[in-house]
Amino acid sequence: MENALSLKHWGEPPKNGMGTVGKCVAVHCGWGRVLFGQTFDKPELLAGRLMEEETGERDLAIYVRDPHVILSMAPQTLFMDPSHSFRLNLRELPATARADDSTMFTIRAAEAADEGAINRIYTSRGMVSLKPGYLAELDDRHCVTVLVAESAQDGEVLGVVMGIDHTTAFDDPEEGSSLWALAVDSQAAVPAVGIGLVTALAAHFRAAGRAFMDLSVLHDNAEAIQLYEKMGFERVPVYTVKKKNPINESLFIGPQRVENLNIYAKIIVDEARRRGIHVDIEDAAAGLFTLTLGGRSIACRESLSELTSAVAMSRCDDKALTHRLLAKADLNMPGQVTLRSRDDVRAFLEKYGRIVIKPARGEQGQGVFVDLCSEDEAIAAFDEVRDQADHVIGEEFVNGRDLRIIVIGDEVAAAAVRRPPRITGDGQHSIQELIQRLSRRRAAATGGESRIPIDDETRRCLQAQGHGMNSVLADGVVLEVRKTANLHCGGTIHDVTDDLHPVLRDAALAARQVLGIPVVGFDFMVPRVDGPDYRIIEANERPGLANHEPQPTAQKFVDFLFPETRQELVKTPASGKGVTA
Repeated sequence: MENALSLKHWGEPPKNGMGTVGKCVAVHCGWGRVLFGQTFDKPELLAGRLMEEETGERDLAIYVRDPHVILSMAPQTLFMDPSHSFRLNLRELPATARADDSTMFTIRAAEAADEGAINRIYTSRGMVSLKPGYLAELDDRHCVTVLVAESAQDGEVLGVVMGIDHTTAFDDPEEGSSLWALAVDSQAAVPAVGIGLVTALAAHFRAAGRAFMDLSVLHDNAEAIQLYEKMGFERVPVYTVKKKNPINESLFIGPQRVENLNIYAKIIVDEARRRGIHVDIEDAAAGLFTLTLGGRSIACRESLSELTSAVAMSRCDDKALTHRLLAKADLNMPGQVTLRSRDDVRAFLEKYGRIVIKPARGEQGQGVFVDLCSEDEAIAAFDEVRDQADHVIGEEFVNGRDLRIIVIGDEVAAAAVRRPPRITGDGQHSIQELIQRLSRRRAAATGGESRIPIDDETRRCLQAQGHGMNSVLADGVVLEVRKTANLHCGGTIHDVTDDLHPVLRDAALAARQVLGIPVVGFDFMVPRVDGPDYRIIEANERPGLANHEPQPTAQKFVDFLFPETRQELVKTPASGKGVTA
């Protein structure tokens, strides 16, 4: 097989017009495309076609000549599949690879009606489902064969395998074929279904006059490799290249590490590793890590990086300073004053009627008392905050929706409405029991980052609504248990990025410029997200990027730190479209 295009990866490449070179063949298999590398005469053409992968699909390029060159075209986006390739010689088919008749199942060609059963098996195995209607279109795809194993007892589909006839697909001079997407129902009680499907497909291609059948298997799947070798398959030096995507993630990020990162650090670390950026965890508990690519390293604490200067950080850390700077820039801010005495509290409350008392420094909603209306509760809140903080701020209470806007660089990366934690009565359990239940659910959903404190602020919020911790709400009654919507205190977040009014967007971008900070989260209070009215409440120099789905906040953060890793299409010559079978 000295002249076999699929095996020879050295010497002078074949010229256009020799065999299959220059055809640029891609065969769609329902779950993605198989690109035959020996039909591409330029590496940039193959890389470009791989980069055109559709969302939710899983493309691959096999029989790749010079895979290192292909990877160089998009090193942050493409990777070499860690699978071994095996070949079965169909012209000297060993007895172990010949189909045996089974009384427990039969093998037949797949029909359109089998699509649901096949996709159920694929889904259960963590594989990509066939796109709707693919099997019904197989008449137009003569190079693709799909076989299913059907239970002799009840007619249930037990397994599926797919094959591509290389001769039909691209006039392969080697007269080859390949096996793909083999899957067996994990609940199937019938033995040897997988073997039956492999041998049946081999018999099908042998009858068609094919010389061999290739397949790929993950390098550490020792059981499958042993089985294939027993059937007569031999390993061949065939290389496969894929695009980095969530489906393939386990193949290119390396072994999973137990690092105990919080969700705000983990979302960034995972995204960096997907791109081949080295991650050094300095202190998991604190969310400290360093990202390194090439000769450049950037230290981070969650979304706070060393690209944020100490001065910019101080502008956000001191809430009074943040307020003065943004107000000076003519951005809409609530009334605010530093409270030094109880008399200051009384005067501020008299002026505004409803106020917020909070420490000048702090995060995660700690020590914040919202919507104080009476002198007694305002003074009590002031006394408590003063005991814990050097400076106490009084702020005008602004009614409306709590809006978090994430700005990364010169772009609004996400906007979300935050809602205070709410419980729903069942007529049986006390408010305290319902809060504890909800708190456990929030903690489980956020990796322990979100819990509802049972503290004076929660008790005050309940008391204002005529309830206590031991009260029992009627079935179906919904009750807010805190005024603040901070995620760390049990709040929930709901994406509104696409609904954001341009005035709000511009105000967030302008505020970032004033503070001179590259990555920031602003807390707005707005009557509605699609309207122009707003007040900016705070700026957070270390905003949480998690919980902003479907917005790609972590991706945009890593884009900002390492712009060279942005996933963009490789530019390909116009002639690279090729043939899609």
